[in-house]
Amino acid sequence: MRALSIEQATRAKSISGASLRRIPLAKPDIGEREIEYVVRVLRSGRLSLGPVLEQFEERFAAYIGTRYAVATNSGTSALHLCIKALGIGPDDEVLTTSFTFAASTNCLLYERALPAFADIDPATLNVDPAEIREIIRRDYVWHRVLRRPVNRRSGRVLKAILPVHVFGLPCAMNPILEIAHEFNLRVLEDACEALGAECSGRRTGTFGDAAVFAFYANKQITTAEGGMIVTDDPQIARFCRSVRNQGRDEAASWLCHARLGYNYRLSDVHSALGLAQLEKIDTLLAARERVARLYRARLRDVPNLVLPADAPGCKRSWFAYVIQSCDSGSPPARDRLMNGLCQRGIACQVYFPAIHRQPYFREVRLAPRRPLPHTEAAADRCLALPLFPQMTAREVDRVCAAVREILANGAIVQSTDDREYAATSSAVP
Repeated sequence: MRALSIEQATRAKSISGASLRRIPLAKPDIGEREIEYVVRVLRSGRLSLGPVLEQFEERFAAYIGTRYAVATNSGTSALHLCIKALGIGPDDEVLTTSFTFAASTNCLLYERALPAFADIDPATLNVDPAEIREIIRRDYVWHRVLRRPVNRRSGRVLKAILPVHVFGLPCAMNPILEIAHEFNLRVLEDACEALGAECSGRRTGTFGDAAVFAFYANKQITTAEGGMIVTDDPQIARFCRSVRNQGRDEAASWLCHARLGYNYRLSDVHSALGLAQLEKIDTLLAARERVARLYRARLRDVPNLVLPADAPGCKRSWFAYVIQSCDSGSPPARDRLMNGLCQRGIACQVYFPAIHRQPYFREVRLAPRRPLPHTEAAADRCLALPLFPQMTAREVDRVCAAVREILANGAIVQSTDDREYAATSSAVP
């Protein structure tokens, strides 16, 4: 056997080493400024309800373009507060999507309201305004006294639309707002995955009565855990500030509780991290877009693979890079991809299992009234690939090469190094 040259041996060693290095699904970009700001708060002795929280809220509102911002300890908490602020309760229903994270529906169930699921646009994966209109026409009747649609069967009142900007792509907000105006419905934007996204020249978060963002470690910016409500309505802002802080009245004494509340506060420590992240938001978004462009360039000619779509007049904020594998086979192509990538040390994730298929949702017998074929097809096909600001072109190349190999072979092919890696490493962060 002919001996390898020094150059060939070095390259082979490099490739072998790369196969052993795990590529995570997401990774926060934390620099010296974040550390500096957090340490400064720790040394100040004012760790909660201090000036850094207020500063973070003010700068976030300015970035989005709203009058008010109210920070919370999670996006889920923020959604819950908004549902309460909009007066949605036990006798109400809200039109939304089943193709999203569970919190988008849980916030309704907390207040004993019910979701009415509309199917998605198969291209954008966002809720389809035409489906919303059809559901209202088919399942509701106009109540002259309440001046809102009422469910023909249950008598529940349709109070709001909750559009989710899935994977950072804005929903078609103009037709949604037209429907809301026509039927006297409130609009709550779930923008947890869409910080920095734009539609028709406006940033997500500026269309509805209120909107919610989230700052978990995989989001465009992070506070480790956290969320934010944005609104132009002073009553919504005042209510949410009170209820996040145990129902305290801002104008009264510390132990005066004007209403039932929760401890949904975001600390100044978390706010300091968010403030530093917000200062470099444009850089973070540009880095994510760079990775997405690399994926598109390297995967656009792969058969039976659907890449993320654009929407006219909209600018996506890249939360995740989600592909759809449409190749039929046994096992399904998405499953082959997921297993093959994980065995190669490449993290990936099914995004999203449909909410109406979740075990807890079936247990309470809240099945959708009508079939959701596009939602279920997306839930069966979608797979999120690694995407984070620091991701290198070489890492993208490795992911794309693995995708091509797995789909081309129609089966999982592992090298010795891959098998050794899979035996010692978990796949999902």
